Amino acid sequence: MPASGGRHRLSRRTKIATGAFALAIAGGALAVATTFGDPGAANAASGGQAAVGQISCPDVASKLPAIPAQAQAEVQRNLDLLNTQINEANNRLKTTVGQGGPNFVQNAILGPLADKRKSTIDRIAISIGRRAEKPQGLDGLATCSVGGAGAAVPAPAQGTGNGGQNSNNGQNGTKGTSGNTGNAGVGKISCPDVASKLPAIPAQAQAEVQRNLELLNTQIDEANNRLQTTVGQGGPNFVQNAILGPLEDKRVATINRIATAIGRTAAKPQGLDALAPCSR
Repeated sequence: MPASGGRHRLSRRTKIATGAFALAIAGGALAVATTFGDPGAANAASGGQAAVGQISCPDVASKLPAIPAQAQAEVQRNLDLLNTQINEANNRLKTTVGQGGPNFVQNAILGPLADKRKSTIDRIAISIGRRAEKPQGLDGLATCSVGGAGAAVPAPAQGTGNGGQNSNNGQNGTKGTSGNTGNAGVGKISCPDVASKLPAIPAQAQAEVQRNLELLNTQIDEANNRLQTTVGQGGPNFVQNAILGPLEDKRVATINRIATAIGRTAAKPQGLDALAPCSR
């Protein structure tokens, strides 16, 4: 009988030990799952953007009035361009995970995207306005945000300047103002002239080409304004990543529209993309 009681007590101790061991294993598995299943959690304290999320923008097409038949083709091209811009920004969001400081997403992705969208939305409104009443208030649709499950949008930096907070910005690219903390030496943005490199412009294309040449000037003005209003922000690659790079993207799209407009009724000019990069 004592032997039987001993076996019973041993069995209970074994069950308790086994249960504790199982809980320890489960706890360890949970910890592993938490650490590796949510890359954003590990970076939350550091303000990183490991939890990528998705860029969300207000819909423009649903806010437009009736589009005159003469404007439909141009409006559709620009609506398609808005989608392209979002796709490019989402791709940049994914391929720059871990780069930059707490304002990287806003300065290098969302800010330039808003600038591009504003220009494109303006062209839509102007196109409609040539044949009907120009829609107002569409600029409010230009601003986008990062959303989606687990999205980590970096909070604005505290203080008057980013200083040493953006120590990772050296990883953002090989080009930029090396050795320069932000864009303290403001300078001015210089871009190759496009108008002087164009062939004879067919009469049917002159209005569209002129609009896009004016847009190129507007883009440079906007970039110069951004250069001046962001003095002291970002790390050594801030100007390249947040101003010159997005400006080049805008110029490529605008120059391509110029070439396409000419190419509809004459030989399409080649090699104009080389005029897109600017410098400071």
